[in-house]
Amino acid sequence: MRKRTHAGAIAEARIDGVVVAAFGRHYEVDTARGRLQCYPRGKKSSYACGDEVELVPGGDGQGVIETLHPRRNLLWRSDAFREKLIASNLSHLVIVVATEPGFSDLLVSRCIAAAESQGIVPLIVLNKADLAARLEAARHQLEPFRKLGYEVVEVSALQGADALRARLAGLQAIFVGQSGMGKSTLTNAIVPEAQAATREISDALDSGKHTTTFARLYHLPVTADEARGGWLIDSPGLQVFGLAHLAAEDLAETFVELRPHLGRCRFRDCRHDSEPGCALLGALEAGAIHPRRWEHFRAIRSEIAEARRLNPGW
Repeated sequence: MRKRTHAGAIAEARIDGVVVAAFGRHYEVDTARGRLQCYPRGKKSSYACGDEVELVPGGDGQGVIETLHPRRNLLWRSDAFREKLIASNLSHLVIVVATEPGFSDLLVSRCIAAAESQGIVPLIVLNKADLAARLEAARHQLEPFRKLGYEVVEVSALQGADALRARLAGLQAIFVGQSGMGKSTLTNAIVPEAQAATREISDALDSGKHTTTFARLYHLPVTADEARGGWLIDSPGLQVFGLAHLAAEDLAETFVELRPHLGRCRFRDCRHDSEPGCALLGALEAGAIHPRRWEHFRAIRSEIAEARRLNPGW
């Protein structure tokens, strides 16, 4: 469709949409006209699930993305040489762990740091809570996060996940976590039509696997007291969550228990290693910082330093 500009020239009519899936340079975008298969204008191809865009619709259900609207936040991960956009415009980052197989609490801290750095609310979901033999051990592993005030919701995806469905109503959320934690099963329990979409994609790719290989956004039902419905993004399982894009001082800010002590060290350039008068080490010794979380902070900080050594461009 075309329209005339004030100067009398012919211009293509643009419409707004939300990116719901990304496959390299191919994007699925939900619009008022339905779901369109879209490509970016030119060589730039840096869109993520949740991005609000302006596009020019074409024929056969296709379109061209012209403009990215300002993001409220962006969830991404990076190492020394690569970065991966995950999702944008989130209200909550839902970190899915399970009673079995075992999960990495360091990965939980990484995800929380990524969320805190972007003003996204972390929410931890302990799946497979019906497996009683491992439940207490999993709860113990999550206790340092619970004590910091992070919400932990216990669910069983196989039993419907009703409590989590109610908790996510009206939110803009993403599931992240290791493979095997049950993210896709939870997605199917909360958004039943997601299972059909996954099967359709698997058939199209001539693959029998239902494991998520790309992020996909699903719209949640609108409840009676909501002006607009929320959505949920199911993302691929991950084993690492690099934070090379964070400066060391920014990383410290993402650990909420460190914040009250930052700037109180005897030396302004304190590295919080073994310096006398270090406020963070003093808080650790006094029990104000959990030893496990301190290990996580130091491990991530060392990783960031190594990434910046390998790539000074960071």
